[in-house]
Amino acid sequence: MSMNDAIVVWPELPYAPWRETAETLQLWTQIVGKVRLSLTPWLNHGWHVPLYVTVRGLGTSPIPVGHDIIDIEFDFVSHQIVFRSSRGAKYSLPLRPQAVADFYASVIDTLNAMGVAVAINEMPSEVADPIRFPQDRSHASYDSAAAHDFWRVLVQVDRVFKLFRTGFLGKASPVHFFWGSFDLAVTRFSGRGAPPHPGGVPGLPDGVTREAYSHEVSSAGFWPGSEAFPQAAFYSYAYPEPQGFRDRPMPDGVYFDANLAEFILPYDAMREAAEPDELLMDFLTLTYAAAADCGRWDRAALECSTGVPARPRAV
Repeated sequence: MSMNDAIVVWPELPYAPWRETAETLQLWTQIVGKVRLSLTPWLNHGWHVPLYVTVRGLGTSPIPVGHDIIDIEFDFVSHQIVFRSSRGAKYSLPLRPQAVADFYASVIDTLNAMGVAVAINEMPSEVADPIRFPQDRSHASYDSAAAHDFWRVLVQVDRVFKLFRTGFLGKASPVHFFWGSFDLAVTRFSGRGAPPHPGGVPGLPDGVTREAYSHEVSSAGFWPGSEAFPQAAFYSYAYPEPQGFRDRPMPDGVYFDANLAEFILPYDAMREAAEPDELLMDFLTLTYAAAADCGRWDRAALECSTGVPARPRAV
């Protein structure tokens, strides 16, 4: 793959030009994610709440409603939000510049039209200065080209994260998109319990945080940036952080951010590399190894070779 091909595969995603759209879209995904949260039985580590990368955007996967199922998908190709049910109903609404309050009302009205009665927590999660969805008219941006580029990046990240996930025999999360923190993540577990998390995450109940971090993890992800960290980046952290973790050597361009307590690989450094996929896999592999070695995980029992299509794992 040439450098030019790689830039096409990994689109530019500077944060500043699409900041307002990113902030609005995060709130829209929270509304849909909270619908899934309200209707789905709790699964360990909150795995019942995320969205997933699809061939057209981000979707919920099936949500149980009585004896039927529904799903909701953000389509960033035709720029609409699509609602489907196992009874054959299908509704769609355009994704366009509109206030969070109007988007929220349209989603609830559409679900009511499908016979789905749902009440969600109307306060946004994990955002600064939250405004209840029905009252929020300050976030109303939608740049369709930027949203499409964001999704195209997620498609590539999802692909590499899923390949990385195949090299682990232990408990591992799906590759999933958390709408609270607005990031795509994958997590590996040592199999041991962890000390209670101190909590204190803004906009997230301590009980949720403690359940999420009930066991030792090495977690990696991608986020598109925020007001506090205005650049797209990959991150990796360990909980609890073992002694020596942050001092492990890493590839050029990777650094440990003491404020975030995470290793960081800037998205631009990855996409501009001669072999972006290889650099990203190195980042994932080496930061995991730092967590596993410093935390004394049983790596021989937990790891396996990276998966190959149509080839069973040798045992």
